[in-house]
Amino acid sequence: MLRRRVVQTLALAAGLITAAPAMAQQPFADVGRQPPITILINSSPWYAGFESTVQLYEKQTGNKVNLDVTPFGGMLEKARNAVRSGTSPYDLLNLDTQWTIEFYSGGFLTPLKDIDPGFDLPAEVLTYNDSGYWNDAKKWRTRDGGKLMTYSPNGNVHLFMYRADLFQGAGLKAPETWDDVMGACTKLQQPGRVYGMVTRGERGNGIRFDWMPFMLGKGATVAKDPENGDFTVVINSPQAKQALDTYIDLMKRCGPPNHGALGQSDVIQLLATGRAAQGMVVVAAWSNFDDPTKSTVAGKINAAVVPKFADGTHGVVIGNWHFGVPRNVPDDRKKAAMAFSKWFLTAGAQRAYLDGGGIPVRKDALPPELASNPKYRWVKAYVDSQPYAKQELGYAEGPQVEQILGLRLNQALIGEMSSGRALNTAAKEIEEVFRRSGRRTGASAALPE
Repeated sequence: MLRRRVVQTLALAAGLITAAPAMAQQPFADVGRQPPITILINSSPWYAGFESTVQLYEKQTGNKVNLDVTPFGGMLEKARNAVRSGTSPYDLLNLDTQWTIEFYSGGFLTPLKDIDPGFDLPAEVLTYNDSGYWNDAKKWRTRDGGKLMTYSPNGNVHLFMYRADLFQGAGLKAPETWDDVMGACTKLQQPGRVYGMVTRGERGNGIRFDWMPFMLGKGATVAKDPENGDFTVVINSPQAKQALDTYIDLMKRCGPPNHGALGQSDVIQLLATGRAAQGMVVVAAWSNFDDPTKSTVAGKINAAVVPKFADGTHGVVIGNWHFGVPRNVPDDRKKAAMAFSKWFLTAGAQRAYLDGGGIPVRKDALPPELASNPKYRWVKAYVDSQPYAKQELGYAEGPQVEQILGLRLNQALIGEMSSGRALNTAAKEIEEVFRRSGRRTGASAALPE
């Protein structure tokens, strides 16, 4: 099956060279012969699309790319060990967005223009709140005064999935608000057979990431103004509590009994097997829902922008990955990594990535007319989400803050703490983290518990 998919992708790519009106520039980059490179890459819903694109690169150029495919839980340790060893075994590291600050501020990556002074990101490439740039004086990820350290091979944001056939049969429109979601849950839920709504509730990254769209939708945040040095902790605001209460209510009333243990694979499986009427997942999971070998409801799921509160806005969290080149790599391998990067970011490679099941990071690989193709009916929701998309935890303490929130939010969900107590506890612990780091911090008034 993989061989067949690669052949199909190659055939499509060949066609793109001569026929792609939206891609007037050269579809692929001629990068010449390069030494082999090794990429540390995560096993994820979008991996198959990346793998097929790498195989296309090898076929076109004759250059070799080795992929070290690693579960999410092992990625950070491998990356940390690589940059602290004599010579990194990896020429490109794939870093989750929260990890980048450690690698930027620690000087472990080579600025991309130091490898190739003529390199710039194509204007069509999405920068996801400029998270690939680092201003060392300001200690912030910003293009303003910053250096380009990485680029994104994947720009995950949440999309809201719903069973179009069930909604149509019940006379429901695509959900726009959380009230709509609850209404559809009430109408479509069949206890023990079809759950009304699912999303991640497991302790750690899962619940932290999947709760934040609720948080952002209410205008809440963790710290007051970290970009400008104000780390006053405001996570225990009334707005954050309302966001948490709504999240818990939906999970308890609409999800399965083990809602506090649901991980990404569980949510995908519940949607793909027809056991959930609605759910929130990252866009990279889309291919699972239209593949008849993985889904019993292929063709029946549609995508929408993450719903909002009636008095709020859409909350969309960016969960992008970043390709960076370690400093402790020989120059010839650094240049080979940049050669692959230039090729990967071309219009032709990005369209091949799309058709292999990946999520492109170029805007012109996602033109509006794609949405008329049922295979790409998720594209409009993805593009419409971008104006609302935000980076969170963009500071060195981000991983510690995530651990705190991942524990306390889960305790609120499973009933070990009230929502007010969970947010108050998290606020105290996060304030202490910032204080130990020497940040200008403080705390807001405690919530009733």
